[in-house]
Amino acid sequence: MQLRPEALDAHLQKELAPLYVITSDEHLLLLEAADKIREAARKHGCTEREILTVERSFKWGELQAANSAMSLFGDKKLIELRIPTGRPGKEGSQALQHYAAELHPDNVTLITLPKLDWATQKSAWVSALQKAAVYIDIPVVERAQLGGWIASRLQSQKQSADTKSIEFLVNRVEGNLLAAHQEIRKLGLLYPEGRLDFEQIRDAVLNVARYDVFKLNEAMLTGNTSRFVRMMEGLKGEGEPLPLVLWAITEEIRMLLRLQTGIAQGQAAGPLMKSLRIWGPREKLLTTALRRLRGETLRQALQQAAQVDKIVKGLRVDTLVDDAWDALLQLGLTITQSGTKNA
Repeated sequence: MQLRPEALDAHLQKELAPLYVITSDEHLLLLEAADKIREAARKHGCTEREILTVERSFKWGELQAANSAMSLFGDKKLIELRIPTGRPGKEGSQALQHYAAELHPDNVTLITLPKLDWATQKSAWVSALQKAAVYIDIPVVERAQLGGWIASRLQSQKQSADTKSIEFLVNRVEGNLLAAHQEIRKLGLLYPEGRLDFEQIRDAVLNVARYDVFKLNEAMLTGNTSRFVRMMEGLKGEGEPLPLVLWAITEEIRMLLRLQTGIAQGQAAGPLMKSLRIWGPREKLLTTALRRLRGETLRQALQQAAQVDKIVKGLRVDTLVDDAWDALLQLGLTITQSGTKNA
């Protein structure tokens, strides 16, 4: 049974299922959901807890043994199976299918996984778990949802803030939900219930944003110059490898050029994107970028990328900018600041 994350509390108040599966890349939200299930299991008499982690030396027989073994005191047992890679392998796939088909009535099992890719979601072992378990897929909190998430968390501790203050928080904690949670909790300890002003939040909150090199492309494609510059500064300060940042930006430019070329040759945008394995939020981002970027701009950007690559490698180039990070910033600004419609 598929269960929305926000419906977990109501579900646990009514019943406790023998098998739960949580999949997410948001470690904070996964941990919170798992804690709720653990608490419910204790209330239902699961006084013993056994934790199994699937590592290289893990033997899948341990899972079946844990399920079959009686509790030392005859009580119910909570079995936690953690699969950090999200890939159990052939033996694990078969073991999970068998396990899902023969659940022990006196045990509660909690399986935690990272976000599964599209191909893995279609595998036999995932299908078996989805049929037998209460299956909870917790999505990543993207920047667009982060402001609402912060406001909701503040409300839960009977505090609130205006839009300016929320945006300030978003800029400081973007990409690091655990840090966002900690900063919100800190506000609850520092200040009384009620409305917080900007100065209170500014004085209390640290700059704990952890920028993701692949989120950098989102700022670039949407033309959000201030966010792009801030993320570049963050990546530089965190020591992100320059070649990786350059590769991420360059691949996006190449993809935009491929799309423009295909569309110019008469291909429909939708099928073309599917053939290039572009879908979901990224399809929307690229579509928006294509509306404002000309082919000439993209070709110039690709030439710039080649120059940046030479600077990164320490080669002499004829350019006014010889610092690799500055050159990379100028490359990204070529995309973010271009607002001309496609020809």
